Amino acid sequence: MGDVRKIRMVSKSRPTVEGAGVHLRRAFGYDQVPLFDPFLMLDDFRSNDPAKYLPGFPWHPHRGIETITYVIEGIVEHGDSMGNKGNIEIGGVQWMTAGSGIIHQEMPKGDEAGRMGGFQLWANLPASKKMMEPRYRDVRSHQIPEISLDEGVKVRIICGEVNGVQGPVRHIVIDPEYLDVSVPSGATFNHSVKRGHRAFAYVMEGKGYFDDRRDPFTHEVVGRNYFDFERDCLCEAEDLVLYEDGELVSIRAQGSPLRFLMISGKPIGEPVAWRGPIVMNTQEELRVAFEEYRNGTFIKHGEPAQE
Repeated sequence: MGDVRKIRMVSKSRPTVEGAGVHLRRAFGYDQVPLFDPFLMLDDFRSNDPAKYLPGFPWHPHRGIETITYVIEGIVEHGDSMGNKGNIEIGGVQWMTAGSGIIHQEMPKGDEAGRMGGFQLWANLPASKKMMEPRYRDVRSHQIPEISLDEGVKVRIICGEVNGVQGPVRHIVIDPEYLDVSVPSGATFNHSVKRGHRAFAYVMEGKGYFDDRRDPFTHEVVGRNYFDFERDCLCEAEDLVLYEDGELVSIRAQGSPLRFLMISGKPIGEPVAWRGPIVMNTQEELRVAFEEYRNGTFIKHGEPAQE
C-alpha cells in the first residue's frame, strides 16, 4: 500500500438556515477558507419535514464559482432568468458553472412521503476562469456508473475515475473527483487520490475508521476541541473528515454499513473575496459584481450552454 493519507481534522456539520428558510446542516463554509481550497462550501439538506425545505432558494445570482447539487431523495426544481427550467431527480446531479454570472432559483419538493435529501457543494474557479461562459451539466441517475469492488463495496462515480471507470462529469477546471461510496460492515475501501489534491469525506450514514492507523485526532464540535482516542477515531453520520496529503485513502466500516461522499480537487491557491453567492479574487471585483446586479448588467452571455 502506498502513502496513506492521515486525518488532518474532523468536524461535525452544523445546523443553519439559508435561502427563504431552508433548514440544513453546513459541513464547511466561509470560515474554513482556504482550508478546503478549491472547495468553498458543502451543505447537507436532508430532511423529512417539508416545512424545513419547501421555502427553497428563490432567485439569486452566482458568479465566479461552480455549484454542484446531488439529490438522493425527492426532487429539486430549478430555473434561471433566461427561461431554462427542469428537475434534478433522485440520484441525479446538476453541475452548474456560474462563470460570469447566472441568476437562478432552486426549489426542493421532496417525495410522496415528504422526504427530501441532497447535498450542494460549491467549487471555486481560478481568476482566469471567473468570467467564463456559464454552462449546465445535468446528469440523470442512470448516467452515473455504479461499480462493485472487493468485499461488496459499491461506488457511484459522478466525477473522476475508479478502476478504469470514469464518471459522466469531465473536463472541470479543478480536476475534481466526486464519489458516493457504500461500504458493508467490516469491509474496507482503498482508493488512490492524486497527490497534492485536497481531499475530504462527508459521512452520510453508519460509522467507520477513516485512518487505517486509527490514530487519535482533534474532533471539533461547535467550537470545542477535545481528544478521545476510543471515540474520536471512529467517525459517524454528519462528520466531515479532512485529509492531509498522500497517495490514497483507506476507510473501514465498523459495526454497521457506511455511506459517505468522497471528494477531492486541485487547490487554486489564489486570494478569495466572498460575499453571499458571489466569489471573486478582490473586493473591487465583488463591488462591480453587485453593482452590475443592481443595475441589470450582471448577465454577460446568452443562454447558458447545456451539456
